[in-house]
Amino acid sequence: MATHDTPYLTIVIPAHNEEQRLPPALAQIDAYLRTQPYTAEVIVVENGSHDRTAAVTRDFARTHPYVKLLEVTTRGKGLAVKAGMLAARGEYRFICDADLSMPIEEISKFLPPNHAGCDVLIGSREGPLAQRIGEPEYRHIMGRILNFIVKIAAVADFEDTQCGFKMFHRRAADDLFAVQQMTGIGFDVELIYVAQKRGYRIVDVPIIWHYNADSRMRLFQDSLRILQEIWQIRQNWRKGVYAQRETPGSNRQPQT
Repeated sequence: MATHDTPYLTIVIPAHNEEQRLPPALAQIDAYLRTQPYTAEVIVVENGSHDRTAAVTRDFARTHPYVKLLEVTTRGKGLAVKAGMLAARGEYRFICDADLSMPIEEISKFLPPNHAGCDVLIGSREGPLAQRIGEPEYRHIMGRILNFIVKIAAVADFEDTQCGFKMFHRRAADDLFAVQQMTGIGFDVELIYVAQKRGYRIVDVPIIWHYNADSRMRLFQDSLRILQEIWQIRQNWRKGVYAQRETPGSNRQPQT
């Protein structure tokens, strides 16, 4: 896979104890990227694992030099994603869960000419064009309750803030991840909240999504954590923690 200093696409994969799922995921990503006309890089962010996640990534990278390993020892998905996104060089930067519950081919929906001119694209498992495959009903109900609360408390316009697949244009990524504060799973809501305040163009992208029984999401504990982090996000905004940093070519003004 050819690369250069400014790849068209960066795929960031946060990985905690992903020794088993990561090798087949990287193989699928590689097979897909080989069919694409653009250059790409893949950044695996090993995040405090106790298995061979880092080792299997190094093994794959030996024969696939566009794959990079970044090690972040402190636990936290938000922290891992932030590190990967700030290390990324791509014009478009995609957050990708290691389980590939969204088939990698779906990534084309997030790239031009689809949704041209958008800054933040949120993979959505909701809506008439989305498909949720194999998900137990109780998990779907819990997810909808959580999203309802998120819509009331933080971001009202999006149906699936917690989906693990999102795309950011380079300008938005450099801006938003520089001010990101949440280190846990509430980082998704935080990024969307600040992006809305910034006036970025944000869109839901309906995807095909397969339920994985080995999901790391803990419905009750993680839902409570997100609610706590939403409160902190709103406090941070009022305190000016997310004060906009000037980026080249940016003319957006923060909203009140």
